[in-house]
Amino acid sequence: MAALKEIRPPEAWAILQAEPAATLIDVRSRMEYDYVGHAPIAQHVSWAEPPDWKVMPGFVDRVRALLAKKSAGRMEDLPILAICRSGARSRAAGQALLAAGFANVYNVLEGFEGDRDPNKHRGAINGWRFHGLPWEQS
Repeated sequence: MAALKEIRPPEAWAILQAEPAATLIDVRSRMEYDYVGHAPIAQHVSWAEPPDWKVMPGFVDRVRALLAKKSAGRMEDLPILAICRSGARSRAAGQALLAAGFANVYNVLEGFEGDRDPNKHRGAINGWRFHGLPWEQS
């Protein structure tokens, strides 16, 4: 099994710009994706949803269906970049994709919102938005 690659948001953005087949998958809940914001190029596939935050059944199958639309070739080799709020759920989702046979999977460290600062606020020290990368709200 291939290893999960871990990269920071600026590195993720560089891969997405350089590799047209690369896919950014936002694994946060639908509420986070819509209301907190997301990268405009992100595809939303929830890893878990409230209130119980259990892993969504069929996560890997939904990713496969999404990638099948992008490639007529071997989708397991396409670059997949997983992002969440701060990097933990996307790491778990990335491991699940690797276990399912995907070989080119990245976890976006820092996530969309980033780590909490000393005041317990996100977005002030790192994360997709902190780095000034494109984002929008629904």
